[in-house]
Amino acid sequence: MTRNLIFCEECRDDVEYTITEVPMIGKIKGIEYHYIGKEVRCVKCNTSVYVPEINDSNLKALYEVYRKENGIVSLDVILAIPKKYAIGKRPLSLLLGWGEQTFSRYCDGDIPTKQYSEILTKIYDDPIYYAELLEAGKENLKSQKTYEKSRKAVDELIKVSENNSSKINIAIKYLLNQCEDITPLALQKALYYIQGFYYAFYNTFLFIEECEAWVHGPVYRDIYFKYCDYHFDPIVKSQYFDDSVLSASEKAIFDSVINNLCCYSGKVLEQFTHNETPWLVARGDLPVTEPSKQIISHDNIGTYFKAVKEKYKMTKPNDIRVYSMDMFDSL
Repeated sequence: MTRNLIFCEECRDDVEYTITEVPMIGKIKGIEYHYIGKEVRCVKCNTSVYVPEINDSNLKALYEVYRKENGIVSLDVILAIPKKYAIGKRPLSLLLGWGEQTFSRYCDGDIPTKQYSEILTKIYDDPIYYAELLEAGKENLKSQKTYEKSRKAVDELIKVSENNSSKINIAIKYLLNQCEDITPLALQKALYYIQGFYYAFYNTFLFIEECEAWVHGPVYRDIYFKYCDYHFDPIVKSQYFDDSVLSASEKAIFDSVINNLCCYSGKVLEQFTHNETPWLVARGDLPVTEPSKQIISHDNIGTYFKAVKEKYKMTKPNDIRVYSMDMFDSL
């Protein structure tokens, strides 16, 4: 059996070692950042030893904290872009008018400037924006095949987005038709609960849109800007809705959320979400009044609401009532 050994300067021998996660402090551009790193010690003398792979892991953890605290795109997002749009690292750099190796360096861990970070974030988030860049910069690419392959990938993403994004708009129209005096805050929370409980019951997400962990709970950014002029006032009621466009499962979840959660005010629903794992995890250690664009991941939403369904022994969507009553009683 192969053992992991490393040379210990103190013991002057190859030794086994232990790895422990510990709080660490690192400096980038003269500023200290706190992060969780890995400490490696010799099992014989307990002296700290150097393991290249662990050192690289600690640097990555430090850089990720730096990225998060300075609003820089994460390495995971950077690495996902070429796969998402079926384009190589060098062609993407050329497409954007950057140096041929620039994007490759970012994939290797170099930290992009704030300007380039914002471009990469928008590319990842918005296929339409990427499609516009692809058309504008296609002459920079070295082959037509590269362009056609990426064009096909982005067209598929836009098609899926158009098909699925209509779901959130349909949900909004139904909520505005069925609810009395629903404010933008309450609308956001209703959409969040529709997303969560739809997944819990039917094992698929209804919306592809990501919601963010804002101060006042989960928020769908585009929906916020669409209705923000209402402030704390109710949104104008939709006078007509053809519910034949809804599947039976969609209507069941919509109606249950309306009956069992929209009966509470937006502020009460905000308090509900502040006690739920998805929002808390996304916020991390941020102060309660600190703005954030942090995404509440689909994985965390799905896991949480699946667990809620199991805990409260829900067998049908109307059983959401038990959860909502329990949450209200716990305030």
